[in-house]
Amino acid sequence: MFTEYHRRPIAAAALGLATVLVLASCSSGQQAAGPEGAGEVAEVDGKISLTYLQKQGDQEYFVGEAAGAKAKADELGIDLKVVNLGTDANKTISEAQSAISQKSDGLIVVVPDPAVGPQVAQIAKDAKVALLTSDDQICTTGPDPSSCPPEALVPRIGFSGAQMGGEVGKRAAAEFKKAGWNPAETRTISAWKQDVTVCTDRVKAAKDAFAAGAGAGVRNIDVPTDNSPTGAQDKIAATVTANPDVKHWVVWGCNDENVQGGVTALENAGFKADDVIGVGLGAYLACKNWSSGKPSGMKAALFINGEDVGALAVQTMYDRLKNGKEFPKEAFAPTTMVDAATWKSAGVTCG
Repeated sequence: MFTEYHRRPIAAAALGLATVLVLASCSSGQQAAGPEGAGEVAEVDGKISLTYLQKQGDQEYFVGEAAGAKAKADELGIDLKVVNLGTDANKTISEAQSAISQKSDGLIVVVPDPAVGPQVAQIAKDAKVALLTSDDQICTTGPDPSSCPPEALVPRIGFSGAQMGGEVGKRAAAEFKKAGWNPAETRTISAWKQDVTVCTDRVKAAKDAFAAGAGAGVRNIDVPTDNSPTGAQDKIAATVTANPDVKHWVVWGCNDENVQGGVTALENAGFKADDVIGVGLGAYLACKNWSSGKPSGMKAALFINGEDVGALAVQTMYDRLKNGKEFPKEAFAPTTMVDAATWKSAGVTCG
């Protein structure tokens, strides 16, 4: 979720989202209800053309998201183009401009970095194109969605950060209690890219849920990462080295990448699977630990299905442009907690 895989290019993504909002209001011939009074969007009487701009489009979650979006577009008779932005913020801007020049009626954007939000939103607004975001939030008036006025946030399709983080923290607490570890010899690690709002929401909720369910106080260590497995592995390895007296570790983060990096770092440091509790978020990397059949510190993961988000985003845009239905401020897809015994039956795709 998302995993996320966020980088500085996010400004463009935010702009793309603003565009979607504007376009949506035009479809009904009414003033857009989007952030900052987005202006009018032209009605779409014929076939709808949409552009889905995704960060890290080759990552398993986003591959599924694109597949879900394409399947829904085919079902609804929509002309959909999916663009992989990678982690390039500048590409977010240029691709948003390109989509508008190619007459897209709406933009759905997953920004590599929320800082590009205002620029993307302005591009969409100027072109009277509808703008919607999926997964990550963007603000039309500033680079940081966490300090954005509610009315300036672009409507978003995805998952509830608080709900997801809460489920992760709850499962981590249950695993901790089952392990029976001494709290004084245990540390929790919260790993995430700290300028990504949705990541902060998830981690905070995980901390709160763990504290409520663990039955004992355990010191937490915040570890800033770039949300990649290798980045998390390097940072968490340094954290482990700096805390030589800790015997047991609990790891959660913004996404599977952070937790996988942490589990790997701990394995390399000589910790056995019985001394590590990793609870991922995504399950697309966690499942690789379980498919080997060997003991792993990855004890569970919250399964988030990108296909559901992609399909919901396209449906939401269609409803706005064809039926004049206002964008919800946020709409969420369901999640499922899985582990080594249940991930296959839950439908997790292990790339």
